[in-house]
Amino acid sequence: MNYQIPEINLKALFLGSKGENVNLFKEVLNKIVDEHVGWRQNYQPQDLPVISPFDKSSESFQNTADHMRSVFDQLSSKLRSESLPWHTAGRFWGHMNSETLMPAIIAYTAAMLWNGNNVAYESSPGTSQMEEEVGHQLCKMMSYREGHSWGHICADGSIANLEGLWYARNIKSLPLAIKEVAPEHVEGKSEWELLNMPTNEIMDILDKVQDKLDDIKAKSARSGRYLDKLGKWLIPQTKHYSWLKAADIIGIGLDAVEAIDVDSSYHMDIEKLETRIRELAAENTPVLGVVGVVGSTEEGQIDHIHKMVALREKLAKEGIYFYIHVDAAYGGYARSIFLDENDQFIEYNKINEVFKKHNVFTDMSLKDEWLTEDVYEAFKAMSQVESITIDPHKMGYIPYSAGAIVIQDIRMRDAISYFATYVFEKGADIPALLGAYILEGSKAGATAAAVWTAHKVLPLNVTGFGKLMGASIEGAYRFYNFLKERTFNVNGKVIKLHPLTKPDFNMVDYVFNEEGNTDLEKMNKLNHEFFNYASYVKGGLYNNEFITSHTDFAIPDYGNSPLEFVNSLGFSREEWDRVEKVTILRACALSPYAHDKDVFEEYALKIEKAIQDKLEKIYLYEM
Repeated sequence: MNYQIPEINLKALFLGSKGENVNLFKEVLNKIVDEHVGWRQNYQPQDLPVISPFDKSSESFQNTADHMRSVFDQLSSKLRSESLPWHTAGRFWGHMNSETLMPAIIAYTAAMLWNGNNVAYESSPGTSQMEEEVGHQLCKMMSYREGHSWGHICADGSIANLEGLWYARNIKSLPLAIKEVAPEHVEGKSEWELLNMPTNEIMDILDKVQDKLDDIKAKSARSGRYLDKLGKWLIPQTKHYSWLKAADIIGIGLDAVEAIDVDSSYHMDIEKLETRIRELAAENTPVLGVVGVVGSTEEGQIDHIHKMVALREKLAKEGIYFYIHVDAAYGGYARSIFLDENDQFIEYNKINEVFKKHNVFTDMSLKDEWLTEDVYEAFKAMSQVESITIDPHKMGYIPYSAGAIVIQDIRMRDAISYFATYVFEKGADIPALLGAYILEGSKAGATAAAVWTAHKVLPLNVTGFGKLMGASIEGAYRFYNFLKERTFNVNGKVIKLHPLTKPDFNMVDYVFNEEGNTDLEKMNKLNHEFFNYASYVKGGLYNNEFITSHTDFAIPDYGNSPLEFVNSLGFSREEWDRVEKVTILRACALSPYAHDKDVFEEYALKIEKAIQDKLEKIYLYEM
């Protein structure tokens, strides 16, 4: 049905911090369940029910039903007493968890009734088509060429990252295999030149040797060959731990993974990246690939993808080429805020005009505080990289588990494809062939239905998801500004709050420090104890009035990138060298409600009181 999507009101799309939309939720869910049951009843109506009224009136049936009800009472008790209250409008400022979209929850529940398995089209024609459509939608959100790119849903960002490295490893080795099988296509090229061929050139050769493709793949890195020739996989210090696991599993080994320093704002240092690539080239060691992070796990920062792409273009003229994968598991959906109603990337000087037209921010001064040219250019440049991880179950506000990966060139799938004849037929059309091109086997069609439905309700541009991203960013900046220079008086001691850095997205990191304190261990203890009281550890869950999360920035992972921040708090270089870590409190500001000024200000008073109460307990019992 074609109709004009209305002006989106985010308050209609969530169950609500107090379940305000429960009637709407039940209305749609009941309709979906009734229609599913009607489908069962109408299929082969000549077949009689197998559960008769006599069965249902029997004592054993009733006892079994009551037993099931009793178990659900236990389940409800456990969930209500031992779950995080991430649904709240202003009490939860912690982990990457939040209210999920009501349409996605209902769609997931509805599709579970059909129990589709998207690995094989014959078991899930409906949801397999949805997954194919979702892949195209995510590609369009990245401004990949329509019809030339491809994507799919997977379990999570770790699987997507593994697939990204899988693509890079196999593609990097293909020219060496081509030299064995079809040498005329790489005639005259040295091994160094073969290992620095651009991805699109490799794909162009594969187009010409389709009849020899299986033989080429058999002699590529998938056979175990050339793994020691492919070079280094360069990641920022802010990397997700999944990259180490991926390198282990994929066979290139942990020694092939190197972390490039980040600057004091936690972006990969592009100058140091270039220096390291040139050092490797001087040693005749190629670069397998470089990872840029859009929404780092601990800081939410946005690597300068545009500078990474520009560096590749510069070095390519010198015969050095590397694959680029963007780990946008957390920040990928934020690109929707830069796409206009026609899915075109908005020009920088027109951002304000478009945002005002679609009410993306309630306070444009917070947008001005957030959006820098580097953030804008980084998101814009994502269209120029080979592959991108995007997690719908993070900023897509979809129930777990829903990760995804998109690739710039659909032909890249040939480098990793496998065909199991009992599941899919080689030569068939996508989505029938989905399982041939992914790492996983069986996978829930319900996930595809949830993501597909969310994308239909909220388009992946400024009219839909862009508004939700704007709400999250705005809420984050309200929290960031709340924290800045805020002080608490505890038994005559002044405790100050210090944000770590200006957020590139919606994650806010911060620390408490006692005024005049120059003992870094003491500050770390204060912040760790605050986490204990602002979490399940000592604060409990159900009655906890302010919940946050924490992490450590330590020299083994972060080098000296935290030093500038530590110095700004009054700690010496010698103190940093002695302690070698700083304990940080971390808030993923995913609330779809906290952008509202009145809502935030109401909760700000409660947050301030809760912090005061926790600090008083800490100084009474712990410090």
